[in-house]
Amino acid sequence: YCPGLGILERLSAGEVVIGDGGFVFALEKRGYVKAGPWTPEATVTHPESVRQLHREFLRAGANVMQTFTFYASDDKLENRGQTLKFTGAQINEAACDLAREVASEGDALVAGGICQTPSYLSCKSEKEVKAIFKKQVDVFLKKNVDFLIAEYFEHVEEAEWAVQVLKATGKPVAASMCIGPQGDMHGVSPQECAVRLVKAGAQIVGVNCHFDPLTCVEAVKLMKEGVEKAGLKAHYMVQPLAFHTPDCNCQGFIDLPEFPFALEPRILTRWDMHKYAREAYKVGIRFIGGCCGFEPYHIRAVAEELAAERGFLPPGSDKHGSWGAGLEMHTKPWVRARSHRDYWENIKPASGRPLCPSMSTPEGWGVTRGHADLLQHKEATTAQEMKHVLEMQKKAKST
Repeated sequence: YCPGLGILERLSAGEVVIGDGGFVFALEKRGYVKAGPWTPEATVTHPESVRQLHREFLRAGANVMQTFTFYASDDKLENRGQTLKFTGAQINEAACDLAREVASEGDALVAGGICQTPSYLSCKSEKEVKAIFKKQVDVFLKKNVDFLIAEYFEHVEEAEWAVQVLKATGKPVAASMCIGPQGDMHGVSPQECAVRLVKAGAQIVGVNCHFDPLTCVEAVKLMKEGVEKAGLKAHYMVQPLAFHTPDCNCQGFIDLPEFPFALEPRILTRWDMHKYAREAYKVGIRFIGGCCGFEPYHIRAVAEELAAERGFLPPGSDKHGSWGAGLEMHTKPWVRARSHRDYWENIKPASGRPLCPSMSTPEGWGVTRGHADLLQHKEATTAQEMKHVLEMQKKAKST
């Protein structure tokens, strides 16, 4: 355990760095984020909600506080008729202040994060897309975050552009794509994606979102193989969904019919998270966190599984005990009998839904960058546009 060091120094020393969880999903469930835009204006409108979630992840064992700046680029904040009272700079600055405030309560680093843009999907130029990234990065430099993350990129080309902008700051750079073992939306393999990102200047590479933990671990394993085969060096990170996604295709959980309001039956248990943490560690990943669906108790499970490697348990484990040990004090004897690792490690949880299918049919429409349906605009979605979308949905279901 290496307190006080920067991200690269910690990873180079072999420390396990634990990221936080999914802010947009958690705050949407709590009533502070609107599903659809998924933009983080809560940093300004309800800072107490963001601060509390940071604090809970810190207490659960996270030692990276990632700024709540997902989709906080100006083009996304204005997309499809969204009329916010706040500028991107205001939202990003507030996010940095909240992350730094909570990070200072423990030994945590602050990571400024940028992600894919509507402008790229609408085929704007490299210069235009990079200008959008730079606006956010200027705020991160002003607020002196500890390192930078380019996350949630479906296309490696845009991720490269983001890394190039971040690299110019001189701060450590992590690059995390939302891809699985099939690669990006244009079929670029995880191996090639990783090599291109390292060559662009990323010192940490990996994946986040779109797929379940073990699928993401497999994707990062392929990235690692590609980087090593190319004779390059990098550290590796993974921040997956907290949902099971065995039926997903290239674009992940966005194509599932349950997205985003009926995903709860797919949620991973804390014991699944123990397995995830161990598998990630075994393949050489040392930056391990979570994305959409990850609540603080999930991060606590990761921290508990890797407590021996880290040398300590997080404060969030004080009232928990290892593998349900607190159940020894339960009133009912059959519950007391569950207070051990073997029971929970081998549990096969029931869904409680007799007619629930085991898997779904993803709605893979096959559209990506350059398709007319992905053109973004500032005006609200028109009735004609919505009619077209509904017709496409009906067609996809029928086939």
